[in-house]
Amino acid sequence: MTRKAIQTNQAPEAIGPYSQAIDLGDLVFVSGQIPLDPNTMEVVAGGIKEQTVQVMKNLAAVLKQANLTFEHVAKFTIYLTDMNDFATLNETYAEFLTVPYPARATVEVSQLPKGVKVEMDVIAKR
Repeated sequence: MTRKAIQTNQAPEAIGPYSQAIDLGDLVFVSGQIPLDPNTMEVVAGGIKEQTVQVMKNLAAVLKQANLTFEHVAKFTIYLTDMNDFATLNETYAEFLTVPYPARATVEVSQLPKGVKVEMDVIAKR
């Protein structure tokens, strides 16, 4: 098994010792994305809707670098700091996906990097 790092400047650079994604051939594991603007590395303005849109754009950019799309995603894991944001997150998230939707887990956490409201990671299959 050969691990290949996926890197694009169309998504935020890693803010720690990790790769944006790891390509294992058939599977691609995309690291957690938070709502950072890749040009400024600043958190986007707004609430959960705006943050969810940016996270989905960041994930799409990393997937694109691996020649994949959301159609290839088998599993999402979503981290929210407030489960009261769940309905808005679902509505916004669904705008980027088609049926059948990927498998998913959503969990509430006490905090996320840079004080953001949402983080997501995905597993995709070629």
